[in-house]
Amino acid sequence: MHHLIAPSLLSANFANLEKDINMVNNSQADWFHLDIMDGVFVPNISFGFPIIKHIKKYAKKPLDVHLMITKPDKFINDFKNAGADILTVHYEACTHLNRTIETIKTNGMKAGIALNPHTPVTLLQDIIEYVDLVLIMSVNPGFGGQQFISNTYNRITQLKELINKKNSSSLIEVDGGVDISNAKQLIDAGVDVLVAGSFIFNSANQSNTISQLKNI
Repeated sequence: MHHLIAPSLLSANFANLEKDINMVNNSQADWFHLDIMDGVFVPNISFGFPIIKHIKKYAKKPLDVHLMITKPDKFINDFKNAGADILTVHYEACTHLNRTIETIKTNGMKAGIALNPHTPVTLLQDIIEYVDLVLIMSVNPGFGGQQFISNTYNRITQLKELINKKNSSSLIEVDGGVDISNAKQLIDAGVDVLVAGSFIFNSANQSNTISQLKNI
């Protein structure tokens, strides 16, 4: 499988969101990445259900929704109704992770698990077979534009080994500080999905930047 590109709308222009959505629709991007923050699990707050529904109305590609919130189980059905196609929860936020993953799938979405930079990849060994995606955070979650944590490469290699060992079909996604300088090394390490926000939306030619990442 050729790697996928998921532009993070957290870095989009919210004063002209439809324009940026259409740019992604018409680009070589594969997914829309949406970071949902509650100000508790991470020290920031982002958009809620009305914005997600608005994005879904215009988006022609799947919505990859990353929940950086406490008690995500309470809102799984709400995110499905808002338009999420892929729903990723944080390992650190889930007391009963198996049940959370099962509920996401029962609601007709693909299920993902996100890991903060300090969380060992080995903790996924008993659940990796049941998830569609693992999101490795390459920055501390909460804000865009942070510097990439170099130990991420080692974590991706470990995760790829675990996926192969368990015969899992899980994709590996990486989010945080992704740009043209590290994209190839990430893909070579085993990443299937690159999330990029400020690198895309702050560029002079956003569609061309997406193409650069896609065609590495």
